[in-house]
Amino acid sequence: MPQPTCQCAAVRSLLALVAMVTVAVAAEAPRHEADFQKQWAAENSGKVNVRMPDGTRCDVVTGTHAIEVEFAPKWSEAIGQSLFYALQTNKRAGIVLILRTPEDRRYLLRLNSTIEAYSLPIDVWEITPAPRDPSARSARDNRSSGD
Repeated sequence: MPQPTCQCAAVRSLLALVAMVTVAVAAEAPRHEADFQKQWAAENSGKVNVRMPDGTRCDVVTGTHAIEVEFAPKWSEAIGQSLFYALQTNKRAGIVLILRTPEDRRYLLRLNSTIEAYSLPIDVWEITPAPRDPSARSARDNRSSGD
């Protein structure tokens, strides 16, 4: 038995609405770490995914820094990785911490507190995705060396 025309139109409208919302949400979805690596490297004259002498790969290498790019909740892992890459490259260690939410600032505080408490030779930058915009802006932490 054929469906009434008004129900088909309503279903089509509902499906169109669902499709539009899905596209909008996908456009605002968090990006992958690699997207932030590429963007930060492009903005700071760095090379992405550089192979180290031991076979590991550093996220970004600039003229002065070996940098680990990491999402904020993994701040503690970034410390060890950045120091190891700095050792491998004979450059200064750096961390670009990706803050996706305002609550992620607590991880930045933990990172900076640990670096200061142990006088670790690590420079820190933060990057925050702009809302409704796939690009991100980077801001240097006031402790960075001016690179």
